[in-house]
Amino acid sequence: MSLYDPIAAWYAESLRSGSPVHAVAMPALLQLAGEVAGLAVCDLACGNGIASRELARRGASVIGIDLSSAMLEIARAEEENEPAGIRYVQGNIQHLPEIPTAAFDGAVCSLALMDIADLDAVLSEAARFVRPGGWLAATITHPCFQGPETRWTGKAGGVVKREVRGYFREGYWQSDNPHGVRGQVGAYHRTLSTFINALIRVGWIIEEMCEPQPQDEVAARVPGYAEVPVVLAVRCRTAGP
Repeated sequence: MSLYDPIAAWYAESLRSGSPVHAVAMPALLQLAGEVAGLAVCDLACGNGIASRELARRGASVIGIDLSSAMLEIARAEEENEPAGIRYVQGNIQHLPEIPTAAFDGAVCSLALMDIADLDAVLSEAARFVRPGGWLAATITHPCFQGPETRWTGKAGGVVKREVRGYFREGYWQSDNPHGVRGQVGAYHRTLSTFINALIRVGWIIEEMCEPQPQDEVAARVPGYAEVPVVLAVRCRTAGP
């Protein structure tokens, strides 16, 4: 059972109603994925299929993989309602023996690597099942500013600041906000260098990174997001032609 099973319906509704973090992360993910028309793409930890559907709309052939049966049920219902040729598979993205080697041109992982206990295992699996020269585009909550002891400070209508403590204390944590995702399922905090070194260690070649800065209604809703990055996005490739 996945920790997301009990909150699947609530989580799906939060995305439909415009989660500000996802509103920042999704454009960055799609930008780094690039032109996907005609490509076979795997959506790792696809959840209710929000990234899968965006990739399919851009012409990709998509397989979404997630551990949560409840999240996949929502994703499959969306696919049935608006067919896009997406296939959803239940599986643990830390170990996917059912996926053949070099099966995909690329892979994406949207705001999910923080949920994974064994980061190296996921990154190794992704490097195995994309073709030589294949790519990975991933977004995570920014490890420098979204951790166990971080919070917004400042006065209403005044200067907004992000307070950071305990950055070097890695490991699983849960927010004290019971109404947020991290309060309900927690996350694995890792330093920026831990994340980057894991990519390098398993053979990914980093091509591009970005820290998207919202300028639109997201910035109006959460002014701090325009001052301090909430998301880190990265594109990598494997060695090959």
